[in-house]
Order: sequence, then C-alpha cells, then structure tokens
Amino acid sequence: MSATTTAGKRIGILTSGGDCAGLNAVIRAAVHRATGYGWEVVGIREGTQGLLHRPVQYVPLNLSNVDGAMMRQGGTVLGTTNRGDPFAYPMADGTLKDRSDEIIGGYHELGLDALIGIGGDGSFAILHKLAQKGGFPMVGVPKTIDNDLGMTEVSVGYDTAVAVAVEALDRLQPTAASHQRVMVLEVMGRDAGHIALAAGIAGGADVVLIPEIPYSIERIAAKIQEVRASGRNFALVVVSEAVKTLEGTGVKKLLQGGEKRYGGIGDYIGEKIADATGAETRVTVLGHVQRGSMPSPRDRLIASAFGVHAVDLIAEGKFDRMVAWSNRGVIDVPITDAIARYSCVELDSALVRTARGLNISFGD
Repeated sequence: MSATTTAGKRIGILTSGGDCAGLNAVIRAAVHRATGYGWEVVGIREGTQGLLHRPVQYVPLNLSNVDGAMMRQGGTVLGTTNRGDPFAYPMADGTLKDRSDEIIGGYHELGLDALIGIGGDGSFAILHKLAQKGGFPMVGVPKTIDNDLGMTEVSVGYDTAVAVAVEALDRLQPTAASHQRVMVLEVMGRDAGHIALAAGIAGGADVVLIPEIPYSIERIAAKIQEVRASGRNFALVVVSEAVKTLEGTGVKKLLQGGEKRYGGIGDYIGEKIADATGAETRVTVLGHVQRGSMPSPRDRLIASAFGVHAVDLIAEGKFDRMVAWSNRGVIDVPITDAIARYSCVELDSALVRTARGLNISFGD
C-alpha cells in the first residue's frame, strides 16, 4: 500500500518486556512509514512505565533521530520494562494497586490516535486489556527470542539469539577437543526449546535437551559413549534453561527482590554427565548475552517489515491486531488469537526430524 496524505495523526510506540536484538529496527521502520503518511510519532520511555510518570516520559521520533546506525544497535533506544503489572502494581509498602487508569490517562495526555506496542505474549495481554479498558486503538509487533508466540512463524530477536548460541558452540568446540571434554551450553528458552534445537543443529551438537522431550541420563551417557567409540574425543551438549530435573522440577535462581528465574539446569546436567561417564565436563551459561547482540540481517529484515506493516494497519483502521510472519510474507492476526496460542517445539516438526536424521540425541 502506498503512503497517503492522511496527515494529522499522532501515534505512539513503546517496547515492553525483555529486550532483544531488532527492536530499534522496528522503531526506525515505523517512523519512516509514518513520516510517509505525514504523521507525528512519539516514543514512550520504559514501556508502560513511561505512561505512569507525570509528565509522561516520551521522546519525539523523526527521520533526524532514527538513522541507519540505530538499526544496527541491540536493545531498545526507548528502554523497556518486564516488571509491574499495571492492574496489580507492586507498591513500596508491599501492597498491589490497580494503576491502569493512570496509564490510560498518560496515553490520552499525549493526544495519541493509536499505539504500536512491541512485545511478547505477556506484554500483549496487558496492552490489549489496557486498550480495551481505555478505548484506544492498538497494534502489536511480536518480539521474543524464545519464538514461542502463537500465530507467527518468527518473532523479532529469535534469529540473533540463535546466531549467538551457534557462535558459542563454534568457540567451545576447539577447546573441548583440546582438552577431551564434554561441553554443556545452557541457552535461554523460558518454556520452549526453539533456540536450543536450532542452535544445536547449526552448531553441530551431539545432544540437545529441550523441555518438550523427556530425557534420561542413561541415554545421554550412551550417546557420549557412542561419540567416544567413533574416535572423537569431545562432545557438545545444548540444554534449554526450561528443561527440568529428573525429578520433574525446574531449576531456578533467586534474584534480588524475591523473583525466581530459570538458571542452573546446565550445571545439573553437567554433573550428571560427569558422574555417568567419567568425562571432564564444563558448563557455559549464555544468559543475557543472547539478548544484547547487534541484530542479524534476518532480524533487521523481519523487524523492518513488521514496523512498516504495523503503521499500515493504523492507516487502514485495523486495530487490536498483531503483525506476523507467514509463508515468506507479513500478515496480521487478532492479538487475542496470538496470545491464546502458545508455540512450543512440535515433536514431528521439520527441525526435530532433521536433528534425529543427523543422529543428534534428545536423551529420549
């Protein structure tokens, strides 16, 4: 659709949830497209937190401050937040308060005609609820390195996260061979094993453990013994952070403020492998390294396509929708459908079949 002369609109854009590579490319693309319509764009600081402040925290966005260099940057120039549900916002005294009306008031204080929210399923659930309560138009752009959001084949940030994990495997392989070690790489994946699976295939792993497929240490040990018998003196193991222990519990770390997050399953698996095989085992946890990298070319492309289409949806008056990638093109779907459908690794998927065809063990 070509740009029209629907001048006079003022749209806001914010990033919400965890950061990832490609967010700035979405912002840049949306500003370029909106400028073509003759619209004004404002970037809201720190996600919904910016709408809680008085005055509202925002920055004008135009072609002078969204240049090509911005597209190459990781993270988000607007800042983001993944804490504080506005419908049950944690206060200093330990109580929870509904502050949704304050956020809605912040939106209207900016005089916006529509909002573009870049987020994942949790962010979209909140933004959708805010938009419904506040009566304002909203469009969503999917981003999550876990690639577990429904109704889209890929989300912004996933490709870069996989690339970082593959690079880690490329770097671990020579030192593993030099010291005859088993190297265990723990990667992100809050509920789904997409990163571990894709990185394991592309990085030449021998074992890939994902939450969708139960495993046994005996089968993992058998695979490592098989590798040894073939004459190779090292093995590479990739494990998703959401993989559970043999007792069926998730391994989490206690963070400041009492929050618990996944982390530590790599050490658990490494110890089990060492005990079962006698192999010298080392564990590497990538953690947030997967989030902060310069975006890959594919993430920049997907992000740019999403940013343009999000603005076009506003021009067409199509709201409460999320842009998505399907069959090598951009589509849009109802936000409620996207957050209702969780995308885990399908056991009969092409990548699972590929991994098995390459003799990669899932420990099952």
